[in-house]
Amino acid sequence: MKFKFAAFLSLLVILLLTPLAQAEGVTSFDTLTVYWENDAYAGKDGDYTNGLKLSLSTPYKTDRTGPNLPAWTYPLINLLPFVNDPESLRAVSVSIGQDIYTPEDTDRKDLIEDDRPYAGIIYVSTGFHNKKDGRKNSWELMIGIVGPHSYAEDLQNWTHDSIHSRRARGWDNQLKDELLVEAVYETQWRQYQSGGEGFGFDVIPHMGGRIGNMNIYANTGAEARLGWGLPGNFGTCPIRTGCETDSASFDQETGIPAKVRTGFHIFTSVDVRAVLWDITLDGNTYKDSHSVDKLNIVADLMAGVGMEYSRIRAAYFYIYRTKQFRSQDRNQIFGAINISYSY
Repeated sequence: MKFKFAAFLSLLVILLLTPLAQAEGVTSFDTLTVYWENDAYAGKDGDYTNGLKLSLSTPYKTDRTGPNLPAWTYPLINLLPFVNDPESLRAVSVSIGQDIYTPEDTDRKDLIEDDRPYAGIIYVSTGFHNKKDGRKNSWELMIGIVGPHSYAEDLQNWTHDSIHSRRARGWDNQLKDELLVEAVYETQWRQYQSGGEGFGFDVIPHMGGRIGNMNIYANTGAEARLGWGLPGNFGTCPIRTGCETDSASFDQETGIPAKVRTGFHIFTSVDVRAVLWDITLDGNTYKDSHSVDKLNIVADLMAGVGMEYSRIRAAYFYIYRTKQFRSQDRNQIFGAINISYSY
């Protein structure tokens, strides 16, 4: 099983990196961002227990002097609304990620009917982004797998064995294999800006939605930041598809390389979702599987600190998530780290 897991991850990495080889002659992917979310930061295991995502992104540039994006991206980015303006600053990202969900009681081997199903999701995605007049638009197209071939059980078991922690015992009850396809759109804009290179604050509202057999929801919210040398991006995001990619080396509306700079800030944000479908709670789309009675309104409250030095950005924060299904015992708190490096 470990060999299968390694082979599958190798295949996903190949799928992720293959398009990069076709980018020769245009602006290359220059920023790597790592996102890691885990409930262990809050000392509790269960519900949304781990999320990991790696993204590569190009800088934001225009096509005024010729094509600046990989050739394979133009048929889609020129077709998608809100990002198809060649006069705007545009960027592309490619990502690979995995999410893991378990019930709160991981010592039981039997099916816990009133608690969250065991579920794992592994996916690859391509994001299409633009910035113009203080606004950022993002589309992300994702394909993935839920079920045993997400290898969530294998990764969690390996991690727990490595730290000498008990394994979750109920993975035989996880959701069944199903192909996932999803499209996500989100827009963000900056308002109420104050300050420049020194002390300042800003507010960054957002709204969007996603549709597919993984999730169907509409969301909205805002982030507020306060600190020294605020970055010129659109805030700090958890692993929320369509939101998080922002090149660290070309972060200004002009599209020119960022100066060597140091910044530090605190931030807080809220995201509210109206949820119509969540496969990790509603169960498989066309197969018989465990499911629970989900709640249709879910909110995330987030607070943390961020820093920037030269071509490195980092943030550490906590997310407070309201209950997602009716029989859930408690709201959830989990921690997150994301680090970006532009090379």
